[in-house]
Amino acid sequence: MSRKNILIMGAAGRDFHNFNVYFRNNEDYNVVAFTAAQIPNIDGRIYPSELAGNLYPKGIRIYDEKDLVNLIKELKVDEVVFSYSDVPFNYVMTKASIVNAAGVSFKLLGNNDTMIKSVKPLVSVIAVRTGSGKSQTSRKVVQVLREAGKKVVSIRHPMPYGDLVKQKVQRYATLDDLKKYECTIEEMEEYEPHIVMGSIIYAGVDYEAILREAEKEADVIIWDGGNNDIPFYKSDVVFTVVDPHRAGHEMNYFPGNTSLRIADAVIINKIDSAEPKSIKIVRDNIRIVNPKAKVIEAASPLFIDNPELISGKKVLVVEDGPTLTHGEMEYGAGMIAAWNLGAAEIVDPRPFTVNSISDTYKKYPKIGKLLPAMGYGEEQIKDLEITINNTHCDSVVIGTPIDLGRILKINKPSTRVRYELQEIGAVTVRTVLKEKGVIS
Repeated sequence: MSRKNILIMGAAGRDFHNFNVYFRNNEDYNVVAFTAAQIPNIDGRIYPSELAGNLYPKGIRIYDEKDLVNLIKELKVDEVVFSYSDVPFNYVMTKASIVNAAGVSFKLLGNNDTMIKSVKPLVSVIAVRTGSGKSQTSRKVVQVLREAGKKVVSIRHPMPYGDLVKQKVQRYATLDDLKKYECTIEEMEEYEPHIVMGSIIYAGVDYEAILREAEKEADVIIWDGGNNDIPFYKSDVVFTVVDPHRAGHEMNYFPGNTSLRIADAVIINKIDSAEPKSIKIVRDNIRIVNPKAKVIEAASPLFIDNPELISGKKVLVVEDGPTLTHGEMEYGAGMIAAWNLGAAEIVDPRPFTVNSISDTYKKYPKIGKLLPAMGYGEEQIKDLEITINNTHCDSVVIGTPIDLGRILKINKPSTRVRYELQEIGAVTVRTVLKEKGVIS
């Protein structure tokens, strides 16, 4: 019987994981291609033979998703496996319709086929949308576990945008490691906060190899999920973060709705800045979808380094890139700080953008006056720096999880806006972890 030809639709993350755990050593299948979407400059590469295994001595080519229909025909594809996240239901089914119209099957792999079992207790922190507040929740879980005397190691959802062989297993313990692995801004935004709090975090491409390394130095492992994806690992506890600023998205996004359904505890974040009616919508949807889940209410209080650089000033607001682009948020921590502190004007950066930053606004026109901190490579980081320095403003409000001033030469005063998780009420991260037996 001949092997079934498979094409995996991805975005340099879930796609590689699904291949590694389900297809890599499976002689029933022949993966003929990956396609790439969402993230710039990740197509045109090869998933290398060193990672692809003995069945793929030449590796596997990664194509732009726009060529999907032609690839199905040219490569004689039998089945397409959709393997990326943070997209509306109708987006997924539109892709399914395109694939079916091309004559082949469309597939979504389930948890049993893609989750790896750890020998250590494992706590997953995931979210229904990018930008919900998952990262601050992960840091809170780490803090609670460390206070209980546990040695904690976090593993972050993949962002392998560079040399895939070098990125097979990455361990981050110091800020120098960010330079060692030539991290993008998007990677730094996830790793740096863990490093600053003295925590170890792993990432990379091969998530079984990563898990086995992390198990060597951890009492408890945290899956710090990203891009609203479901965990790569079987979990003893699942915390899912929902965002009342995007009420209803928890019911209509893939795989965010799955993330809501598998939660042991759901964290309704940002209740300090969300409308009461939106909080009620989210709470009602939790009750409909997952009535057994514990519900934790939480705020995201802001910590502003230099508030005097905002009050009465003409400010440029820089926010987390993915949260504004495929996360579809219309504002973030930086904008909330500008509103609360009475900025005289939010300066529109669009007249001052260059190159790839200009392209980002063309692709995501709803971003508006905010500047997304795009930095998927050295050239884009330089474009971001030029755009900031070109913009006519009094000061820059940085609402990203990292200090951009550490990696960019900004020619005007700037201030950081940070936020942490603040639980409200009797149900907390600690009480859930105790109930599940992870801590005593």
